[in-house]
Amino acid sequence: MSIRHGLLALLERSPMYGYQLRHEFERSTGATWPLNVGQVYTTLARLERDGLVEQTGESDEEGKVVYRLTDAGHAELTGWFATPLGGNDRPRDELAIKVALALTTPDVDVRAVLQTQRTATLRHLQELTRLKAVADGSEDTAWLLVLDSMIFRAEAEVRWLDHSETRLARLATAPRPTSAGPAPGSAAGPAAPPAVATDPASDSDQAVRR
Repeated sequence: MSIRHGLLALLERSPMYGYQLRHEFERSTGATWPLNVGQVYTTLARLERDGLVEQTGESDEEGKVVYRLTDAGHAELTGWFATPLGGNDRPRDELAIKVALALTTPDVDVRAVLQTQRTATLRHLQELTRLKAVADGSEDTAWLLVLDSMIFRAEAEVRWLDHSETRLARLATAPRPTSAGPAPGSAAGPAAPPAVATDPASDSDQAVRR
């Protein structure tokens, strides 16, 4: 999810100023996606430039500017919710790329890379499970959904790491092809029969008898 659409979704609830938006964003995602207020105001400025939000003309007692959603912003948000995410809309899998590069980089122990990552992912999975156990199911539904997604992703990552290590182990123990003899599956035909030597004198005698 982009910060852009996250802020639009929050402003759909009610007008807010920057610090409110940051607080509500982190509360809605269970603080799994921390934002700094600079990101919020930079994004608000772009949304205002694009006509998706506008200032209400009001401010709180501290002079903070309050923003609200425009009709164009509402249409943008509606379209975002109605459009499924495609494979190209998601960030690249950095872990898969890292392991792929480890395989082809000299002096890198790819198995150590896998094991180190597994330890970190399992630790992260334990922390997510702990957070889920203390969450209030009636009050923290949005957070629980985010936690569930992160837990499933971490579990899938552990399975992929196990699968990758198993595949590498099989490759390490597989017999290497030898150069002796024809290659498997080659189209070489049967060996030719040995040549039979003929006696020229014998051939002449046969011709005379005819």
